[in-house]
Amino acid sequence: MVSITPESPVASVFGRSPKRKLVEEGLGITTVGGLLRHFPRRYVETNELSEVGNPEVGQLLSVVGEVTSSAVKTFQRGRKVQYRTEVRIKTNGPSFSLSFFSPYAGQANSYVEQMRPGSRGLFTGKTKVFNGTWQLEQPHQLMFGDGEGEDETLSKLLPVYPLTNKLYVWDLIKVIRVALDLVTDVPDMLTRELRERYDVLDVMTALRLVHGPDDYSQAGAGQRRFRFEEALVLQLVLARRRAAQRALGAQARSGGGGVLAAFDARLPFELTSGQREIGELLESELAEPHPMNRLLQGEVGSGKTLVALRAMLRVVDSGGQAVLLAPTEVLAQQHHRSIAAMLGDLAQGGMLGSAADATSVALLTGSMPKAAKDRALAAMASGEAGIVIGTHALLEDSVAFADLGLVVVDEQHRFGVKQRAALTDKAGSPPHVLVMTATPIPRTVAMTVFGDLETSVLTELPAGRAPIQTNVVPLAEQPSWIGRVWERVREEVAKGHQVYVVCPRISGDTLEEGESDQLDVDEDGEVTTKKVPLAAVEDLHEELSGGALHGLRTAILHGRLPPEEKDRTMRAFAAGEIDVLVSTTVIEVGVDVHNATTMVLLDADRFGVSQLHQLRGRVGRGGLPGLCLLVSRAEADTPARERLDAVAATTDGFELSRVDLEQRREGDVLGANQSGFRSSLVTLRVLRDEKTIIRAREAADELLAEDADLAPYPDLAAAVTAVEDSQRSEFVDKS
Repeated sequence: MVSITPESPVASVFGRSPKRKLVEEGLGITTVGGLLRHFPRRYVETNELSEVGNPEVGQLLSVVGEVTSSAVKTFQRGRKVQYRTEVRIKTNGPSFSLSFFSPYAGQANSYVEQMRPGSRGLFTGKTKVFNGTWQLEQPHQLMFGDGEGEDETLSKLLPVYPLTNKLYVWDLIKVIRVALDLVTDVPDMLTRELRERYDVLDVMTALRLVHGPDDYSQAGAGQRRFRFEEALVLQLVLARRRAAQRALGAQARSGGGGVLAAFDARLPFELTSGQREIGELLESELAEPHPMNRLLQGEVGSGKTLVALRAMLRVVDSGGQAVLLAPTEVLAQQHHRSIAAMLGDLAQGGMLGSAADATSVALLTGSMPKAAKDRALAAMASGEAGIVIGTHALLEDSVAFADLGLVVVDEQHRFGVKQRAALTDKAGSPPHVLVMTATPIPRTVAMTVFGDLETSVLTELPAGRAPIQTNVVPLAEQPSWIGRVWERVREEVAKGHQVYVVCPRISGDTLEEGESDQLDVDEDGEVTTKKVPLAAVEDLHEELSGGALHGLRTAILHGRLPPEEKDRTMRAFAAGEIDVLVSTTVIEVGVDVHNATTMVLLDADRFGVSQLHQLRGRVGRGGLPGLCLLVSRAEADTPARERLDAVAATTDGFELSRVDLEQRREGDVLGANQSGFRSSLVTLRVLRDEKTIIRAREAADELLAEDADLAPYPDLAAAVTAVEDSQRSEFVDKS
């Protein structure tokens, strides 16, 4: 008999089964090892009915249910009599109807025999509502107990796997059992010494417990092994990357001119203790002969830009240049205006009447006229521009610097590793790098996503930040409250203040892109699904300017407008010439209008928690109390409303970041654009497995201190190298 190893093709355990192709093509699994590493996403208890909260129409649902009735009905299809077995099941939640269609009476009756009242099983199907009743469409079942079709070998804990179309849980349960019985020579990257040191199971024991546990303690023990293994490999990769970065030579940036001292002397306010502390840390790292690689995160309005500007001025003092990369033209222009305003005549280097230590601040965006772009490129190449601010246009081949010493990346999560490297490669020697984000990041996310960077956090807000009151406006229960929203807007404008109104779409031309499915129940209890169009900037502006906000000075702002019109609108709003700005999320970051006190977010449930927090941070910036109204049609007790209620309950961005992460898959957060790693973790969850990730980071530092090449642990070293090689390969492919 041919031995089966992890490298054997998956066909060796499937045989002639037609399901093999579904696993290969639908799940991308081609080897036995890949099959064994296809872990359950959850478990169901075969002796307990499933807890089912609020099903959503169209979702693929797998539940343990008890049959309450089953009967065969006949119907005509053309000239032939057809059979339909109607089954009703109950769960710890709603009941479901299932219909099994058969061409023959015998087959229909066999369904009744399998699913007698009182029998239990695992039922899978797509949820829908028909005649006010929940249904599982195109159902499939695996029966427990003593019915025909039972599986006596099932344990009390049934693994539920990620699936693909026409592949069912029991298909994988059966083939994975075969694989576990036949496979040999499964390598274990953790030696006996490492398993004992970190108290984890050997690989085969862990595989058997994960795929066939008798109880949750066994499942947990198996999962612990693979979560630690994944965390350890990831942290070893990151630790080696940090070490490689430190080994690079960089030009120390310290001393020289006096522009930083002159700037500090002019500041009309005191730096916060956090700004001072992090500023001193950045200065010390800039003075080192190896590159600084630091992540600066902080609350909306915590003063990160000022900290970054002081670091840029330190580099300018040393004779170098600093560049700030922003994700949008609106943000780049805003940064350029605010930095030039903060510097005053210190930003007018080379001009008549400028300060003695002045430098020049250049702006480069893709939409600039050619003449202005050429002037900026020349100032950058000659070194005349000490500070450069721009968008992705900075990454073009035509961009060159005289002596690039510091790269600052704003809103780091919007840029990929390739883009960051494209900018740092423009320096003669490795530049210092400071990346900033106003999206608070939980500690374990920072350790996992930005693990190649050291992290600093600004927590306190500068003086003058006012509290922001946030309220949910629930149109599902109180549709008339929208009128009060616009009254409230008029009241704020009457006080001399300004207002943002944010919509999820630009226009209503492409209704299908923005429609929202919503369940509606009529007076007879009939449940239907209706389409609700989402608020759109252009449509809403027209409606408001001719109606509820008639007489107020209103304007629109969105990404499709010509750049000069966007800039003109933002300047007018900042100057107080516009009362109400109806916008998309282009005002999410960097916009700083002190007189803006109110924000209305329409269809707020369409935005993520972090995005809502960012948007809310645009108000209350000038010492005036802020108001944020989250307008939503989301029903009470749904995940969407829970998300909005969480935002309304706190202004602590770090607490909200945990809420956000708990409600979303890590793939949204740990995308390749942000981290350079595959789009999602396999077994790890960065909040749930916080202790494991911290322990793995400590273990990685410990193991590399013993031997940087991991020579005593060849299988572990090979796994680390494989990840490093895959990242280099991904990077080259994207380049």
